[in-house]
Amino acid sequence: MPSIQTSPYSPKALKHPRSLPRSINYLLKEQRLLFILVGILIGSTFFIIQPSLSRFGPPDTHYSMPGSFSVTRREEMPISYQESRTYRVGKVAGRVPVGIGRRRLRIVVTGGAGFVGSHLVDKLIARGDDVIVIDNFFTGRKENVMHHFGNPRFELIRHDVVRTDIVGGGSDISLGLSCLTSSLQILDCDYKTNVMGTLNMLGLAKRIGARFLLTSTSEVYGDPLEHPQKETYWGNVNPIGVRSCYDEGKRTAETLTMDYHRGAGVEERIARIFNTYGPRMCLDDGRVVSNFVAQAIRKQPLTVYGDGKQTRSFQYVSDLVDGLVALMEGEHVGPFNLGNPGEFTMLELAEVVKETIDSSATIEFRPNTADDPHKRKPDISRAKELLNWEPKVPLRKGLPLMVTDFQNRILNEDEGKGH
Repeated sequence: MPSIQTSPYSPKALKHPRSLPRSINYLLKEQRLLFILVGILIGSTFFIIQPSLSRFGPPDTHYSMPGSFSVTRREEMPISYQESRTYRVGKVAGRVPVGIGRRRLRIVVTGGAGFVGSHLVDKLIARGDDVIVIDNFFTGRKENVMHHFGNPRFELIRHDVVRTDIVGGGSDISLGLSCLTSSLQILDCDYKTNVMGTLNMLGLAKRIGARFLLTSTSEVYGDPLEHPQKETYWGNVNPIGVRSCYDEGKRTAETLTMDYHRGAGVEERIARIFNTYGPRMCLDDGRVVSNFVAQAIRKQPLTVYGDGKQTRSFQYVSDLVDGLVALMEGEHVGPFNLGNPGEFTMLELAEVVKETIDSSATIEFRPNTADDPHKRKPDISRAKELLNWEPKVPLRKGLPLMVTDFQNRILNEDEGKGH
């Protein structure tokens, strides 16, 4: 009987249905599966821990912020106070991260070398953010931010926000503190800064998807007929008065900010700031607190304009900074009154200054200035309810905190003049 030859191309015998595929058999041999599982565990642990560690390293390109913009370009910044630098533009979405584990933010502060701005910069740097200060040094002072020089998370740019070549790049929040001015500086820090500067910053915020916070002022209420003033009050402003370029400039800035919010979807916040005092105020800027404190230290009469019965409310600068940060991180547009509702006449303020510095100081009355508001007091119910903010420092406690700063600067000023 002829033998049957098996072809080399004959199909292989079928495996037992319970036999495992070769790849699984390979994994099961020599404990290879155990090593793979250990590797997956280590990798998963790294990705869980890494986000909490990232806040201690360089800031991410991606931020948890409202709006979005694409990673498509690197924009050059104008020539810096120290050097020209570039910043990446990232994609943002969601809320501003707050609390433990929040990611570091990159924040632009215009007017950051000024009185209020420099205190806000201190707060932002202390909590771990990257801060870019833009200031033309009209009212700002380099000395206010010198203690941050050398900090890699701080940059100072000498620049005027009125110019159109405003700083570009990837920032999360733009804070407009330019032209928080005094009565003596109104004519110089006027419509251009409040309107064109705000317009430029809004354009930047729109372009890069940053949140914009406008620091407006209680001056938008003019000489109010409502007391205390709520945010819903439209004000009583003389459009052709000597103070009008500042009052109307801030009102226009608020209008532009709301227009960009409604029409272009810019994330924005508006603060209406009432009288604020503290260290780093300009010595001779025309503000009543700085005037009285400087005059008392110099052994000069305290100048009271009019009958001294005009009222104002005075908040310490740290309270204001806390309010600005709460507004910046909150989800409410505003406007919000930020001020201390404690109300004092000018004569009462003069007496507090005398008690604090020199009880022998005298008071000198002078004719009142035009369009000087008779009363000014904030209603802060909205800020208390929606921002969980209210001032903590009373005038009699806050005033002594600025005296040493004024004494040192007046002493240095006198020594420089050879007195």
